[in-house]
Amino acid sequence: MKVVILAGGFGTRISEESVLKPKPMVEIGDKPILWHIMKLYSYYGYNEFVICCGYKQHMIKEWFADYYLHSCDVTFDFTRENKMTVHNNISEPWKVTLVDTGLNTMTGGRIKRVREHLNGESFFLTYGDGVADINIAELLKFHQEGGRMATLTSVQPMGRFGALDLREDGEITNFKEKKQEDSGWINAGFMVLEPEILDLIEGDATVFEKYPLEEAARRGQLDAYRHNGFWQCMDTMNEKKKLEEMWRSGNAPWKVWE
Repeated sequence: MKVVILAGGFGTRISEESVLKPKPMVEIGDKPILWHIMKLYSYYGYNEFVICCGYKQHMIKEWFADYYLHSCDVTFDFTRENKMTVHNNISEPWKVTLVDTGLNTMTGGRIKRVREHLNGESFFLTYGDGVADINIAELLKFHQEGGRMATLTSVQPMGRFGALDLREDGEITNFKEKKQEDSGWINAGFMVLEPEILDLIEGDATVFEKYPLEEAARRGQLDAYRHNGFWQCMDTMNEKKKLEEMWRSGNAPWKVWE
């Protein structure tokens, strides 16, 4: 199965970084968050990726083109026709297809634009800005046993604000920190999709999270795999710093590959 990763958005909520590079190329521990996501799937044996590029797509392509330069020691021998020798070869077992899906294309449109690379088969889909310790094998098994068109991973994010019980006159009768279990379940990405879902995408203007998923739910064809472990998106600089601190401290729950 191939893994489709949405990596074409503008990343406006983390503009401090995305003004210079596409959001999936924002680094955690000197590696783009895109690399971290790919390492998770690769750990479970899924090594074929289709990256839906858009904003500053050339930077993603250039990073993969220069992967050896980012990861290995090299010798450039200008006396021998500019021969390059790669030392301590650190390579990944990946096949990566990078597709320019347009600058302003919506999520559904980006998925539809890579249809020809999916060979009419089931595929994984996720966003290029979130990491988790999801068991991909269990997710796929859940999807196959459910027999539905689409399965998304649902999580309960940690509550951000304290909850207040108020009287009409403004007196606070109870204050408590909002617990994770008090939050609603949200779409965390990490989806498994059947090729029929592509028929629900009209074109570039289609937001995948709107009509396609809503229609799949209406037909009883949308399932939720509940993940109670770690998940974190990277929408803001604070979230980026939080992930960076976890990585630097050696306490990165999504790093299941080592």
